[in-house]
Amino acid sequence: MAITKQYLKSKPVCKVTFSVPAKEANEVTVVGTFNEWNTKSTTLKKLKNGTFKGTVDLEKDNSYEFRYIVDGTYINDEQADAFAWSDYASAENGVLNV
Repeated sequence: MAITKQYLKSKPVCKVTFSVPAKEANEVTVVGTFNEWNTKSTTLKKLKNGTFKGTVDLEKDNSYEFRYIVDGTYINDEQADAFAWSDYASAENGVLNV
């Protein structure tokens, strides 16, 4: 999995691209505090090589908790900037600092 960040000079925004290699998966979404954990809000697009990819514009100078949902299973990105325990999910969420 990979996360790339591109900061815009013209706006206080960071374009964050999420990439999830999941050749066997049918659907991958990213959920987090930036989309109110909405499972339908940020579906990643499957590329020909089997990687799911999508970009989200996030306000910079903030931290966001997030997780991926791969065919209904919640998973974390090992490349997250940090991890935070969630009592609601009884699991750790990835943290993205932008």
